[in-house]
Amino acid sequence: MIEKITASSCRSEDEETLGVKDVKRTATQAFGSGVPKRRSSSRSIKRKKFDDELVESSLVKSSSRVKGPPVIEPVRCSGSEPSSSEKKKITKSGATLTPPLTMVINPAPITKRVKKSKQPLHVTKDLGRWKPTDDLLLINAVLQTTDLTSVHLGVKFSCRFTLREIKERWYALLYDPVISKLAWQAMRQLHPEAIAAIQSKALFSQNEEALLAKIGSTSQPKLDIFQELLSKHPSVFHPSRTPKSLLVHWQLLKQYYLLDDQSVQPLPKGDQVLNFSDAEQMVDDVKLKESRDEVLEHELMISDRHQKREIRQLEQELPRWQVLVDNITGMSMPDFDNQTLAALRGRMVRYLMRSREITLGRATKDKQIDVDLSLEGPAWKISRKQGIIKLKNNGDFFIANEGRRPIYIDGRPVLSGNKWKLNNNSVVEIAGLRFVFLINLELISLIKAEAAKMTQQ
Repeated sequence: MIEKITASSCRSEDEETLGVKDVKRTATQAFGSGVPKRRSSSRSIKRKKFDDELVESSLVKSSSRVKGPPVIEPVRCSGSEPSSSEKKKITKSGATLTPPLTMVINPAPITKRVKKSKQPLHVTKDLGRWKPTDDLLLINAVLQTTDLTSVHLGVKFSCRFTLREIKERWYALLYDPVISKLAWQAMRQLHPEAIAAIQSKALFSQNEEALLAKIGSTSQPKLDIFQELLSKHPSVFHPSRTPKSLLVHWQLLKQYYLLDDQSVQPLPKGDQVLNFSDAEQMVDDVKLKESRDEVLEHELMISDRHQKREIRQLEQELPRWQVLVDNITGMSMPDFDNQTLAALRGRMVRYLMRSREITLGRATKDKQIDVDLSLEGPAWKISRKQGIIKLKNNGDFFIANEGRRPIYIDGRPVLSGNKWKLNNNSVVEIAGLRFVFLINLELISLIKAEAAKMTQQ
């Protein structure tokens, strides 16, 4: 009972001061005896806390985050109020808890090292597009014309730069020390021949064109006159000017009526034609028709008659020329005997058809064939049994394709499994080998006559 009374008296005395309360709360939270832990939500939005809750939650965070054992002051129970020395100890103990709390809540900012680029981005952005030749062209053109619009219209750069880009580049060459330095270094590395070619393309200034315009348009100046101009006015003309270049530019000025003694004709007014559409509307279709010329028509009719007469004569002479050509080339009609029905003539071999049905193809050791096409030429693309030529009772010859490759009769393909009629002088082409099919017309006519007699009986 005495221990309980002393404990209750100590507790009532300690609760009178604020510092003892704080130390007691820290001790109870550190050991977890008797005081339950508050539940905190993991949601992003939390309700507002009261003052006592803020103190407790901050202490819990500090005790959980600070490494090492917690700092706890011993609780002294006495029958009297604490002395001044004890109050100082309590305040010191309360002060020792604040530094780790502030370190947890406000951590020191982490400094990142950022590498500074040696050159700004806007300096190196357009260096690849503008070449040293373009810079030299730009400088020469501006020095000649002192007008960036004329430079944009008259100079042909490596790229199609807009007027704004040309202005920005010119201002950069003037006022940006980094770009101007890089551009001058690149231009100094150009070959002398390239520099001379670029300077020869420099635009003509107004003073140069004024001197050239004084030469009359009716005269035919020679190179000596332009040489005199160059010698008299060396300060006006560009150093790269030559008499020939001055002559070419003078001809251009003359072509566009820009010389002093030339004047541009004014535009027509009133009912004058201004464009092609107006002229097209004014044209009368009736006037476009040409009048008949009887003399011309008579001459055309006579020439037409002469041409028709010559064509008839050539048609009559054609059989004679055909006989001559056949005798030279060996393609004349062969001398058929009474047993030969037809012949298949090539360049090297002539095959005679003496039965009503013969087979065409490529002969092998195992299989013999009537017409061996390998004797004419390379026949490795021809099937062993390429086709069959058959004579019917009515006197007509037909060829049937039995191979894989097509057979061409007068340029028309006969596919596998089909047949086609053969006429006299028909051209048969098989895998690049060409033959002419010749028919014994006398013997075939006799066969047709016998066939007709048999049908009548």
